[in-house]
This record gives sequence, C-alpha cells and structure tokens, in this order.
Amino acid sequence: MAPAKISSTPIPVAARLNRFSYAIRNISVEAQRVEAAGRHVRYLNIGDPVAFGFKTPPHLIAAVERAMRDGHNGYGPSPGIASGREAVAEEYTSRGFPVTPDRTFLTAGTSEAIELALGALVDEDTEVLVPLPTYPLYTAVLAKLGARALFYRTDPGFGWMPDLGHLRSIVTPATRALVVIDPNNPTGASYSTATRRALLDFADRHGLAIIADEVYGDLAYDGRVAPIGILDPDAPIISFSSLSKAYLAPGWRAGWMGIGRSPRLNDAVKAIAKLADGRLCSSLPMQYAITAALTGDRAYQVSFRAALKERAAITTQLLNAIPGITSVAPVAAFYAMPKVALPRGRTDEDYVLALLRETGVLCVHGSGFGMAPQDGYMRIVFLASPQELRTIYGLMARFTGEYLK
Repeated sequence: MAPAKISSTPIPVAARLNRFSYAIRNISVEAQRVEAAGRHVRYLNIGDPVAFGFKTPPHLIAAVERAMRDGHNGYGPSPGIASGREAVAEEYTSRGFPVTPDRTFLTAGTSEAIELALGALVDEDTEVLVPLPTYPLYTAVLAKLGARALFYRTDPGFGWMPDLGHLRSIVTPATRALVVIDPNNPTGASYSTATRRALLDFADRHGLAIIADEVYGDLAYDGRVAPIGILDPDAPIISFSSLSKAYLAPGWRAGWMGIGRSPRLNDAVKAIAKLADGRLCSSLPMQYAITAALTGDRAYQVSFRAALKERAAITTQLLNAIPGITSVAPVAAFYAMPKVALPRGRTDEDYVLALLRETGVLCVHGSGFGMAPQDGYMRIVFLASPQELRTIYGLMARFTGEYLK
C-alpha cells in the first residue's frame, strides 16, 4: 500500500533568490517562444565569440587533447596545476603586477573566481561597491552570501567613467570591497589612468579590497590594457581573468585569480584556499590550456581586436544614426550600451521584448544590469559579421521609428 500523502504544499525556496535576476539568460526564454512561432532570432544577448564563428586557437585544443591522452582526467590540486599557476603568476608579473604562484588559483571560469573571492571577503549584511550598470553575476553572488551590493554610477557623458563623487557618497563602515570591471562589461569602456589611480586611492582611504575584473584586458582595440595593479603593486588587489573571451574558449570554463603581494591579503589567500579545497578542483584537462594560452602564440588576438574594432565602429555609427537612439563608442570588448528615448510609461524591457517579437533581434534590457527601467538602456553584443550587423541595425531602425511614433 502506498503511503498517504501528508501535504501538497510546495517545498519553499530561499527568499534571497528574489534579490537578483540574471537577465542575460532569462530573456532567452522569450526568444525561444518567438523561434517556436516561426521567426528567426538573432541572438545578441550573450558574449560568446565561438557562437559567432571565431575559432578557439588550435594550440589550446591540442593542449587539452594531450592532457586527456596523457591521463590527466582525475582530480587535480585544489589551487590548480603548478604549470598553470606559474604561467598566471608570470603573466601578471611581466605586465607590472607582481604575483607569485602560491597566490594564484585556477578556477572554473572567472565566475567561480568571483564567487571564491567574495565568499572569502564578505559576511552577511556587509557591502560591496559594484559599478552601475553592473555585471549581474556580482549581484547574484552577493545575494547568495546575504551581503548587499552598493551601486556606484558610471557616466555615459564621460565615456562611462566611474562617478567618483557618487562613490564617495555611498561608502559605509560596512563596506568590504570595491569591484572594478575594466575594460568594462556591459559598456565597452576602459578607464583612464587618472580614474584608476583615484579608485585605488579611494579603496586605500576606506580600507577596501579591490576586486579587479580584468577579463577583457587583452581586447582593447588599440592594445592590451595593463592590470590596475601596475599603478600600485602593494595595494590589496585580487584580479581575475579567463580563457573565455580573449582566448576564445568560453565553454571550457577555465579561469584564474591572481592575488597581489600585499600582506593585508594574507588571510584572504588562506580563506580562498579553504573554499577552493571544498570544491576539490576546476576541470583538470582545461587547466593545461591555461598554460598553453599564457605561454604560447597570441598572434590571433591582433586580428580578433581588429575585427572587434571594425564592428564597434559600425555599431556606433549605425546606432547613432537612428532617431531616438544614442550610443557611446566602446573602446574594448564586444558590447555597447545604447539608450532609447522611450515614450512616457514605457520601460527598457517593453522596448526589448517588442523588438524581439517584431524583428527577431534579441538584446538585453538595461534594467537587467541595474539601470532604471525608464531610462531606456540595453546591451548589445556586436560579435556578428559586419554584414549581419548592418542588417540588424537596419531592422532596429525601422522598428524604432514605428515604436517611437
């Protein structure tokens, strides 16, 4: 006899999940409905170069294949393999930010590095300063930890530079860290040396760790961007990067963390190592690709940067030619953050969903990155071919003309 059911009440889920939304993925649900109805969808929501025809370098693929064939398919050291950690340390050190192998960690993409670092630094009811617009993973991780994101504005009128006055006005005694995303996702900005120095000075004045998200450092159109740590190697900086963007292997989830030499971070290094032990290791064969990426040929990045620069120019020109749309020219990565002059009562999500349903063009509403819904921002990934981008912006122009009437 089957046991009697005691209750049909749904099992509750954590209330903290209501504190964030990952719009970059969430909006794909509506795109799938549009596709099911027979419309071709052009996905400009996720920054995956491989999905747009850019190829993972052969020597990275060879390194992973060789690792698998050589039997490196079990668990690895929790911090990562020695050759990978040495390559990461040498990469940072050669670019002016001294890091030793024992202060590096190989991670499952930058996402895990962010989670490990924040997990080591924040407690419940503490705060972290995060740029606005933001990358929503930070909000998600802080919500899971029971901490709060304090959003500091960046200014589109000045190339999306951080608003230092606003930053000073919101810091509190509960603030633990300052997140700096440079080059920036979602705006495509890269910060001036003066701005970077000001951020370091601010963090020092308030006793904050600096979380330096530097994934796009190799993708500034006019050359690589140095780590922020070059300006003060003794500052308490934790830097992240990965193979996902500049090394064209996002699906491998292979990233790293470099922790500066400041003794103020010694306890953080121990805490991160403890958390890393708890998750055993990141994918072992992919760690060998990190070694290959950082010690091998990078000539392909020159052509990749040139391709991005061309696409950024097309994006800026054609978006700004649409009445009612303005867009700041990106200088790095493959994102733009245009603004639509919305009719009263409409939101950025209203516009983005209507654009999707009418044209099949999918981008992400700015409120998914923390912006006010009525401000009309959206993020566009411009990795498609130049010809495809011209078609897309033509569709957007015709749609926007009707939408704003």
